[in-house]
Amino acid sequence: MRGVSLHIDPRPVDAAAEALARSVRAALASDVDAFVNVALPGGSALAAWPAAARLLGEALVRVRLTWVDERCVPSSDADSNRGATLRAMADAGVAPPAEQLSLWLDHETPDEALARVRAGLAAWGGRLDVTLLGMGADGHIASLYPGHDWDGELVRYVEDSPKPPAMRMTLTRPLLATARASILLATGASKREALAALVAGKSQLPAAGLPGLHIFTNLDISPEHTP
Repeated sequence: MRGVSLHIDPRPVDAAAEALARSVRAALASDVDAFVNVALPGGSALAAWPAAARLLGEALVRVRLTWVDERCVPSSDADSNRGATLRAMADAGVAPPAEQLSLWLDHETPDEALARVRAGLAAWGGRLDVTLLGMGADGHIASLYPGHDWDGELVRYVEDSPKPPAMRMTLTRPLLATARASILLATGASKREALAALVAGKSQLPAAGLPGLHIFTNLDISPEHTP
């Protein structure tokens, strides 16, 4: 697929973490006075972030952190992407960036969350610089599912996610496409077919065509190993 960099590595989390840190540093170097807008996932792909944060060291103070999607649950809930991020960073002994934009706060309504997040993203320039993405066995990224609507104004509320919990906030496909680098980490045999479809350029997958897409996996997705 044009524009995709595929990395098959026995230690894909470490490789993705190094690429993520490099991408953030490259974005920082392009404007020494600016912040870098970084969006993170939940799930297994989040494992690359604490290591990347350690590699960034003091440069982490110039990172503004948001999430590609969040489940509409309290931050203390095990399903909370933001909560999982903060717990993972604490476990790694890394302080999170001071500037964070959660897609969901406790006791908010969806309309309140949409208004707050749209205003926050607009204040960040309505763009991302670097994203870390996971991918499901069905090929979804964030809470953008094949066969569902991916568009919208920066962020959208999803009330019928095929994967529970059903209610989620997600960044839109147009906003994800503003990032100069997208690091996609996918492991596990259940994702082999979706990865092969993405690398083959299947346009119905939401990650297809993202600029600067780097895929990290430990799966052999050559045709003879793809269902």
